[in-house]
Parts: sequence; C-alpha cells; structure tokens
Amino acid sequence: MHVSHLSLADFRSYARAEVPLDPGVTAFVGPNGQGKTNLVEAIGYLATLGSHRVSSDAPLVRMGAERAVIRAALTQGERRQLVELELNPGRANRARINRSSQVRPRDVLGIVRTVLFAPEDLALVKGDPGERRRFLDELVTARSPRMAAVRSDYERVLKQRNTLLKSAAMARRHGGRSMDLSTLDVWDQHLARTGAELLAHRLDLIATLLPLADKAYEQLAPGGGPLGMAYKSSAGAAAESAESAEAVDGGAARTREALYEALLAALAEVRKQEIERGVTLVGPHRDDVLLRLGELPAKGYASHGESWSYALALRLASYELLRSEGSEPVLILDDVFAELDARRRERLAELVAPGEQVLVTAAVDDDVPGVLAGARFGVSGGEVTRL
Repeated sequence: MHVSHLSLADFRSYARAEVPLDPGVTAFVGPNGQGKTNLVEAIGYLATLGSHRVSSDAPLVRMGAERAVIRAALTQGERRQLVELELNPGRANRARINRSSQVRPRDVLGIVRTVLFAPEDLALVKGDPGERRRFLDELVTARSPRMAAVRSDYERVLKQRNTLLKSAAMARRHGGRSMDLSTLDVWDQHLARTGAELLAHRLDLIATLLPLADKAYEQLAPGGGPLGMAYKSSAGAAAESAESAEAVDGGAARTREALYEALLAALAEVRKQEIERGVTLVGPHRDDVLLRLGELPAKGYASHGESWSYALALRLASYELLRSEGSEPVLILDDVFAELDARRRERLAELVAPGEQVLVTAAVDDDVPGVLAGARFGVSGGEVTRL
C-alpha cells in the first residue's frame, strides 16, 4: 500500500497543499520550520487519529481557520481508496471514505498504516510510562482496528469512575455526608472487563515484538544486545499470574477471564486508597513496559546512541510485524538521520530502503543517505515543489 496523493486544507502551516506521491523513496528537503514535518504528520494522523508531536487537535488547524482537512488517495495493487478526515477542535471530527456519506473517524483506522520514526521516539526509552503505553496501544490498534473502540470504552469508564472517586474524596475531606458508592462495584466490573481486553492485547504484542526488536537492534548495533521487555502491571502479581496462565494454557478467552479477575481483585485491594485520593490506582492506564539492554534497565543506563538504537529497533520491529500480518505500512522517517552517527545512519537506510513507500524529511539533501535515492521535494515558505 502507498499514498499516491496527499491534499491538505488549513492543516498546520498550509492553507492548501497538493502533493503527488510515488512508491519508493520520497524526500522532503528544506530548512527547519518550513513545513516538512507537517506533511508526514498528516499522513501519520490518518493512521492513528493522533499526532506524534502534540496531544490535541487544536494546534493542527491553521491559525484563523475553523477546521482542517486531510485527504489521501491510496493505492494497493489494483485497489484505489480515498480517505478524508475533517478536524474540528472542540467538536466532533468527521470522516469520509471514497467520498461516501460520513463515517466515524475510527472507521478509517486500518486503511492507512504507517510506521513513523521521529526524534520524539527517544522518549520511548528515556521518557515517562505514558510514552510506552501509547506506543503499545497505537500498534495494538494498527494490528486490530476494533481495539480503538475498546480503548475508547476504557477511557470513558475510567473518566466516570474517577469522577465518582473524586466526589467521594471531596465529601470525605470536607466532613460531609458519606456518598453512596454502591455503583462503584459496577464501574469496577466495566473497568476490569475493558482493561483485561486491552491488557491481553498488550501482553501478546510484547511477546511477539521482542524477538523482532532484538533482531533489529543487532542489525543497527551489532553485539550491543540482547534486548529485554517486561510488562509491569499496576495489578501486581495477580496480573503476572494471569500472564503465566496464558503461556501454559494458550487459551485467549481463559487468559482474558484471568486478567479480568486479577484486575477486579486489585481494585478491591486498593479501594480505600482510591477513595482517599479520588483517583483510580489500578488498570492499564497506570502500567509500564520495562526495557532492558543486556542485564541493565535501558532507562538511566543506556547511552544516547544506545537509546536511539533501541527506539529505532522498536519501530523497525513494528514495521516487520505489520508487514507480516497484512499490507506493508508506509515508512516515515521524520528528521531522523541528522540525529544519528554515520554508522547508524547507513545501517538504518539500508534496512528501510526496500520499503514499498518511504517518506523522509531532512533539513539538507546531504542528510539523506545515498541508498535512499528517489523523488525529491523542496519545502519552503509553505510551498512544496518537486525538484
């Protein structure tokens, strides 16, 4: 699958942009701040319904405009599709597929698949747990688009449960009447059910991803591994026991039920603290992935170069996984080569060069390794020109 045409309206710095694209390598070259990343960010948004640079849609709409539109024509063999998203900050976004009547934005998920490398990826190794959770969940959804609904349900239940806990905590602190918390049991069940589904997919993903990431790291930095990845659940040992049951039994339904019971038990154990603090303390929203390099934790011990190689290995593993399970994703390398030493730059370029479609951004043409020969666009002052 490749993107054959990208159209933008009032997206970031672009009032209008029309960019024809071909398979193979395409590089967008120009000084920083001219809009190169905005182009690949738009394609990434179609794949994930989110930006790799900001957490909300408001910055994506050009100043002075009410909405932004991203439209992409896709080609996969003889099949052609047109996908469109309208971004409306503060209101519901809209989506269309093949100019049909409007569909839900999450119905677009799975049509465009990307793997995006960016300087922000260093946070996968050095950053907070939220960065690693986001990485897992976006890849989970790319593998199984229906998980977007599960994630949405989990976030809705979590918000409702936190509202109830916060009200109870405030009443307690101000000496008011005790609140009726009988509905908390119901919210516990909903949270545990959706949480178990999400947790099961995360655990399966880590088990599948680790050997691919280890291989990719060896290709980028020979002799520097091995890599390790361990899921750290806020539900503690109970969830770890459920994970072990998966390895022994191999039954997905049984695993989910074990995780559901583990989450319920953990919620019951911390209920007193939750009521005191007014927040949910157990669930996938508080979990982490512990990354190891050799025998040591990567965070805090890996050098800058090792951390970069680790992050790139995770992205390369994601690409190999998605490619093995369906159509080949679009590879996006956003200002990555300038961050790498010459050896890692050449190794990465050699690994990604065979991709069906590879989109690269760089400040100068010399930052693009020679093996990534292909189309070139100059980007300056909001104008995109084929060179």
